Amino acid sequence: MQHYNKLAAMAAKKSLLCTAVLAGLAMSATALAADDGTLTWNGVTLYGTVDIGVAYQSHGAPLSQDQYVGLDYLVSKNGNKSTTSVAPNGLSQSKVGLKGTEKITDGLDFVFNLEMGFNPTSGRLSDATASLVHNNGLALTDQKTGADGSRAGQVFNGPAFAGVSSKEFGTLTLGRHNTVLTDVIGKDDPQGGSYAFSVIGYSGATAGGGNTENVRADNSVKYNYKYENFRVAAMWQFGKNDGSPGDGGQISVGADFGGLSVDGVYAFKNTSIAAGSLSAAQIAPCTGTKVPPACGLAHDSLAATISDNESWTLAANYKLNDQWKLFGGYEQITYSNPSNPLAAGFDGLGGYTISVTNNNAYAFDKKLKVSWVGAKAQLTKEWSLTGGYYHYDQNDYHSVVQSGVAVRAPCSSASFAQCSGNLDAFSLVADYRFTKRFDSYAGVMYSKVADGLANGYLHDSNTNVMAGFRFQF
Repeated sequence: MQHYNKLAAMAAKKSLLCTAVLAGLAMSATALAADDGTLTWNGVTLYGTVDIGVAYQSHGAPLSQDQYVGLDYLVSKNGNKSTTSVAPNGLSQSKVGLKGTEKITDGLDFVFNLEMGFNPTSGRLSDATASLVHNNGLALTDQKTGADGSRAGQVFNGPAFAGVSSKEFGTLTLGRHNTVLTDVIGKDDPQGGSYAFSVIGYSGATAGGGNTENVRADNSVKYNYKYENFRVAAMWQFGKNDGSPGDGGQISVGADFGGLSVDGVYAFKNTSIAAGSLSAAQIAPCTGTKVPPACGLAHDSLAATISDNESWTLAANYKLNDQWKLFGGYEQITYSNPSNPLAAGFDGLGGYTISVTNNNAYAFDKKLKVSWVGAKAQLTKEWSLTGGYYHYDQNDYHSVVQSGVAVRAPCSSASFAQCSGNLDAFSLVADYRFTKRFDSYAGVMYSKVADGLANGYLHDSNTNVMAGFRFQF
């Protein structure tokens, strides 16, 4: 009972805050409409997206009311039976936001951005960690869609920053940011970060430099600068806060040459957190007749794997002509045991306590290589067709302990998650744009895992078919 009371209390508080924010946005929209019919008034712009449709998965899990992907669009460990459901955010995250620019002096502006992501299927704030809590102690066959993520029920679970911008010296902002790596991945993904049709959109491992909680960085400073055809971006995350205790940094260098746009990114994140649901064994002491006082905490908490991550990325897109555009990229991510291990008992993203930690998952470094290619054809002014191929390649980092020392125990099967393995996915999406702001789409993604990346999966493949519509303002 304590478990559900706490969840209900947290949901009520978030709902009240969300209602207050939406009321403010509605008043802003009224003022905007009364001004000149646009969505910008006195330098402040109201923007947003609503994306919803219907989807089918050959091996999926029931719809989550909290996780922003909603359904198992990608092959997932708990993907079980075929399912058809109303589905959220196929091409884009549904959101409402305010951004603004105010002139300070000639050549220098104050800028800000506040964004709230939500699930149109439930009306809730997007909250990945809540979806994990709902699966605590459940067998895979009984779980709903659930996955970790950087949108964890915060009122402003997207960017939330302020700073200054100059055409001559660049833009410097403080707060919560989409990372430099996230910006590059989104630009050079053929499916544009789609949840339903892109592996690197659905799973934040690529954009997060290893873990999806790092797609957005709290307590960070970000700088962007462009000179003629060249650009540079950098970000520093100070860490030392509840949700993300480790520091991190990223830098990218890019350039445009004719139709070619190319970027290289280096990123690291210390004490990176990958949250997960508690297993039945981890909450077993809380299922008897004599329940310890700490069991309310256990039911409302999560497990986490802790690591130090480092990644290198090269990504590009090339516009052949007005009809064709090509995309491609490669990233290598290295996971190591943390230099500063975390003890259980801290609050992670979403405010849920991390009651179980694993600081020794990588006796030998895990290396994940991510590659992708794709193309977009603008068939007519209204019609476009986009295809993408995505691939994961994981090294063998399996080990056993002998005489208190970890030694390698090579494997290339599904026996252990540490065995070498791979993932492949193909997607194709047709989009019809009725107006500048409104479009509809239909597409398919087939994904399959093998060997170590298939460890513990109920099924090793999934076919996702989705059709929907999207309104952007």
